[in-house]
Amino acid sequence: MSRVHDMGGRFGDGAVNASDDATFAQDWHARALALTLAAGALGQWNIDISRHARERLSPKDYTRFSYYEKWMGGLAELLVEAGIVTREELQSGKADGISPLADRKLLAEKVVAALAAGGPADRPSDIAPAFKRGDKVRLRARAGNTLVNGGHTRLPAYAAGAVGEVVIYHGTHILPDSSAHGLGEAPEPLYAVAVKATELWEHPENPNDEVILDLWQSYLEPA
Repeated sequence: MSRVHDMGGRFGDGAVNASDDATFAQDWHARALALTLAAGALGQWNIDISRHARERLSPKDYTRFSYYEKWMGGLAELLVEAGIVTREELQSGKADGISPLADRKLLAEKVVAALAAGGPADRPSDIAPAFKRGDKVRLRARAGNTLVNGGHTRLPAYAAGAVGEVVIYHGTHILPDSSAHGLGEAPEPLYAVAVKATELWEHPENPNDEVILDLWQSYLEPA
């Protein structure tokens, strides 16, 4: 991860409020989620592209926006970039004619099936797994995308260079670093890797804690 969103473990942001578990704290939060899913059903982007759109928000906007405001900011950019709406339409709140994608709208009676189907990311790959459960691995020393400067990656900066242990092999999955930028799915082996808190931070609040990260094979090397 290479942008302002990569805040994991940053000192000084305060504790996570575990009691703040409301699914939708305000009514419009549910509408934001529904609008995002409905727009995704138009088939103009994938989940990695949509994540990267939120990550590309300016640091000023990212830090002042609430969670679902980030979703709406990213979605607005995607809609314009994909040519689905113009900035003028967004600003006016009025469509300029009927969209050529109108026949692809997600109908209410199809929502349950669409959500149940999800978006599976497992794919066959000709890349053989290099690690198995119990293997010690070192995460790549730099967390940036190696394919696109400033691009999307699922390797968090706070864990770069750390040593962990493979606890699950998930099979082969789409590589987000490629998929987020239209470079193809490039599937490769994916693992759950346990990293001790003492490996990640100088003064962990709970030294016996560990973080489980889902990491692609190209993020790892033997340790």
